[in-house]
Order: sequence, then C-alpha cells, then structure tokens
Amino acid sequence: MVSQLLDREEYIEQVYFFRNYRERLEEGVPAQHILAGIEEEILSTTKLPMAIEFLRGEILHTGVLGEGMARLPHYFTQFQTFVMRKSDEERSRFDRKTALEVLEREAGYKAEAPTPVGLFVFQFESISRNKLGYDKGMAAMSQDPMYDAVWSEWILRTRLQLGAVDFADLICLHSEHYVNERRRFTGDNSFEPPHPILFGAKEGRIAWANRGKDPLYMFAALQRQLGYPEVPRSRLVHGPEKDIPAMQAQIKQLEKRLQLIESELKGGLDLSAFYKPPDDLPA
Repeated sequence: MVSQLLDREEYIEQVYFFRNYRERLEEGVPAQHILAGIEEEILSTTKLPMAIEFLRGEILHTGVLGEGMARLPHYFTQFQTFVMRKSDEERSRFDRKTALEVLEREAGYKAEAPTPVGLFVFQFESISRNKLGYDKGMAAMSQDPMYDAVWSEWILRTRLQLGAVDFADLICLHSEHYVNERRRFTGDNSFEPPHPILFGAKEGRIAWANRGKDPLYMFAALQRQLGYPEVPRSRLVHGPEKDIPAMQAQIKQLEKRLQLIESELKGGLDLSAFYKPPDDLPA
C-alpha cells in the first residue's frame, strides 16, 4: 500500500513527535515511556495518536521503531520507514537521533510550501551524506506521494545511472537551464527536449557550476541560494563513550606501576626483565 499526502496539521504534529522523541531519548527516557507521554500531547484531531499507540505496542515486542512504521504504510512513507530501519541496524553508524532529526526536518518541509525538487534534493542528500545506500534508498524515495509518475520513473532510472554519469549532469540535463542554453546556442526557440524537465533554471545553473565536484557542494549551494532544508549530520561521539578506551589504557598503566611498587616493597623486584642487550653484541 502506497502512502498518501497528509494534511498540513499531520506534518506539524509529526515534527513535534520526532523532535520530542529525539530530545527525550537524549535525556535517557525509555522509548515506551516516551511514546506513552507524547501520545497524550499530540493533537487528537490528527491520525498520529493512533499511529503512536500502534508503535508503542510494536516497540514493546520488537524493541525497534522501524518495523512498526513499516506496518503503517498508509501513514508513514517508505522513505521514513527506510531511514528509521537503517538506524535500527546493530552495526549501522547511522544513529537513531540523527534519523529522527532527518524525519523531523522532512516533515517540517512538507508542512510549509514543499516542491518535488526540494524534497528530492533533501532526501537524496540524506542518503548520500549518511551513506544509507542508493539502491534501496532511492527505491523508497520513488514511492513518496509528493512525486508523480514522471518523477518516480526518473528517480528509479537515475538510481541505475549513478556512478556512470555525473550527478550534476543528470540534474542539469533535466532542467530549464539546459533548454534555455540549447535554444540560445542553436537559435531555435521552438526546441523541446525529448526527456521531461523536472528542475528549474536556477537548479540547472547551480548543477552546471558544480559538475565534476563532490555532490555535497551542490547541495550546500542549493540550500544557500534556494532555501532548501539542510540535512542533519551524524554527531561525533563525545563524553564517556569516547573516553572509555583512553581510560582503559590508563588503568592498565596504573596496574603495571602498582605491581612494580609491590614487588619493590617485598624485595622481589627483578630488573633483569627490563635489560636490553646492545645491538652491536654478537648473538
């Protein structure tokens, strides 16, 4: 079942849900308690409280949020489910807090004045920056209700061309900038391209200026120039989690020093273990 476009109030409540879920996770609140609390706070005239109630039951059985979202395809999009599932993987470096922030910003963009172009740029950069995998990621993107049949077909076709064709060239070729330049170069104002035009002239110019460069530079330019939403980055680990290896090494050094001190006090310190013969002596 393919999800449908929701009312604006649904996306506004989704923003509140994803943001507060992330903030309370950072405070160490258990997931089931978070869902129980937020369910009471969400606007009851939306469908989100019923979705949260279902997710609360699923997380008690499975311990993850992605599987529960996958069972609600009429409400959560496949891209939302894909992002959350990637954060649920045990060996994934894509943490759950970053995933929730991605979903929060996507819902916030849909609550304002979204366009297929802006949504595509945000979703594609989310996959690219966080290394989530283009194959399954773009397949999930193509099922978003914001895209019509032309957009969905182009996304699936582009998924197979990545690596063989520069991504900036793909955007430029399907932009109004390409049509304008072709008409100016040939002098034929009636020129019409054989493929669909999906991007505007501004997106095409920015893509043309970033050919052969890292696509992240193009995404940053689109955000600066056209106000597209910024994709959150994975947080660097700070605090106790990062200090544990260093603390363990220091503890080992202290243990060795204590052993030496105890041996010296007992009169059994053997310094011959630390002797090293000169290198110039014969074997």
